[in-house]
Amino acid sequence: MCIRDSRGLLAAADDDPIGVWTRLFTVGTVVEERAAAAALAPLGLDEALDCGLLVRSPGGVAAGWGLQFADERAVFSDQRPNTTGARSRDHVLGIGGASELLLDAALKSEARTALDLGTGCGVQALALAGRAEAVTATDLSDRALAFAALNAEVNGVDLELLRGDMLEPVAGRRFDLVVANPPFVVATPGDGWRYRDGGREADGVAAELAAASTGLLNPGGTMQFLANWLHVRGTAWGERVAAWLPESGALAWVVEREVLDPLDYVRTWQRDSGETGDAEQAAAWLDWFDEHEVEGIGFGMVGIRRIDGASEVVCEEARHAVETPWSDRVADWFAVRGVDLEPETLWASRLRLADGVALQQAAELGDEGWEVERQWLRQRHGMRYAEQIDPLLVAFLGACDGEAEVCLQMRLLAETYGAETAMLYAQLYPLIRRLVERGFLALQ
Repeated sequence: MCIRDSRGLLAAADDDPIGVWTRLFTVGTVVEERAAAAALAPLGLDEALDCGLLVRSPGGVAAGWGLQFADERAVFSDQRPNTTGARSRDHVLGIGGASELLLDAALKSEARTALDLGTGCGVQALALAGRAEAVTATDLSDRALAFAALNAEVNGVDLELLRGDMLEPVAGRRFDLVVANPPFVVATPGDGWRYRDGGREADGVAAELAAASTGLLNPGGTMQFLANWLHVRGTAWGERVAAWLPESGALAWVVEREVLDPLDYVRTWQRDSGETGDAEQAAAWLDWFDEHEVEGIGFGMVGIRRIDGASEVVCEEARHAVETPWSDRVADWFAVRGVDLEPETLWASRLRLADGVALQQAAELGDEGWEVERQWLRQRHGMRYAEQIDPLLVAFLGACDGEAEVCLQMRLLAETYGAETAMLYAQLYPLIRRLVERGFLALQ
């Protein structure tokens, strides 16, 4: 929250209960004890202090917990307003950037059963309860489960809360939808912090989730989680992540949103936990990265659907702005891969250029006028991909109006360019399929 927003809220906050709660839990200012007691009734002031909801502060009391809102859901946690760092080892996160990303990305379709692994204060589980008949949430932290239980009660939601490490509390069970914002921070030295350190070597938390995905899902079920992964010298990060998945039963989309070099990564997480002055810890952390030839640490989203047959894993970078909600992008990605796009099927299909797709060119003025150096497609919507294409594909796309079958377009192109139809289609098929899978072309 910026200073201008805080000042506006303070100016608007009266001494009524809503105003007092706003000053305590949104702006983060001290409130006189008498005003706080009146606003909290029937909860007593001593009870609020004993449980940690409030703490004594010069001039009155201040928030001991944080109160945030996700849509219309109230969420209590240790995320106090206007504070960073200086957290306890059992700190329970509130709604931050990562949890907001997962809330945005999680599929919105209805499910019979859903699971939130590493629920923390329960923010993902509360969201799942709006579209699943039964929601299970797990965490290793007793404090996190206590917050999750409180938030379920406050919001009138029924959750099955289980204590245990990662998959252990739900061993042998399967679900239609699984989400996880786990403690994924890589290779932290020292005793660890419950909210960020998963207790696995390197990026083992993400590897463990990916490997267990198909055994945790019902047929057609989907798992979505956030993760860090290592960029190791001499190995493509996508190859490394793809190796985590089972050889069969998984259709996976891995999207890297950013990558940090080791120094920036260490600084980020030391600042987050309030350990910026611990030079020895930073040195040990960076030494570990050097020993394991780590050049960077990626952050992104993993989506896995249980399928029949051999696994397919697509890893890609998407550092640019994408049209939100991400859940629509995820749904679109899985939907197009549920369609038969084999050569024989695509040959008989009708295609049209998707809405919002534009052709752009780069050209220089030469002896005979403008000479086009390269051409590419750009999406105004969806994933907002850009894809470079050659003149032959430009000609093909110009006729993609949803009326003519691909086979007819191929015959006409072959006549124009003096080529064999079958050879031309064999050349263009992989490119056409890619444009369909990436949303440039739509099947009619």
